Amino acid sequence: MDFELLLGLLLTILPITELRGGLPLVVDYCLKHSLSVWPWFLIVLILNVLMILVIFLFLDFLHMRLLKLKFYRKFFECYLKRLQKKIDKFEKRFARLGFIALALFVAIPLPGTGAWTGTILAWLLGLERWKSFLAISLGVIIAGIIILFASLGFFSLF
Repeated sequence: MDFELLLGLLLTILPITELRGGLPLVVDYCLKHSLSVWPWFLIVLILNVLMILVIFLFLDFLHMRLLKLKFYRKFFECYLKRLQKKIDKFEKRFARLGFIALALFVAIPLPGTGAWTGTILAWLLGLERWKSFLAISLGVIIAGIIILFASLGFFSLF
């Protein structure tokens, strides 16, 4: 596996970049090497959806233990302060739109609105896990399709 492809897959599972950063690299790699984009697109989607489960497991089982560490606690508190505005906006809209709001929030292909943030929002708000998982997964799929077509359109210009 080439470094560029591996980097794209790695970016897919990281909190800041997620599929928004990884998928364009994977698409670019596929186009450069005359590979079909679709199998790699599915791999990126699956990796991003699996991260939802990993994040929920982490928050449920390891987070409380790690809060005892000063470095982790300060990092998490800082992250929550930055996230608080999104949480407040989301809570206001969530009451009316239900889990559709969570899916739409994750589907917006902007930094900070992906599976990581959606999962943390669902966890902080105490939302039902199975419905949250489905809503976040739907959002990931929608964002993936938007990013895929944007990447294909962008790269076809060159």
